[in-house]
Amino acid sequence: MPDYKKMYLLLFNAVTDALDQLERQNMGCAAEILKKAQADAEEVYIEMEK
Repeated sequence: MPDYKKMYLLLFNAVTDALDQLERQNMGCAAEILKKAQADAEEVYIEMEK
């Protein structure tokens, strides 16, 4: 069963970090943070399905 708590915390922290970067007008950095978090959460999901 996927670890939804782990995925939630991973994504929540990334959103927090991305919002901080957006406040600093670092759009590219914010986008990279979100893309990495998306990939990391997907990897957690895939690993738990095995």
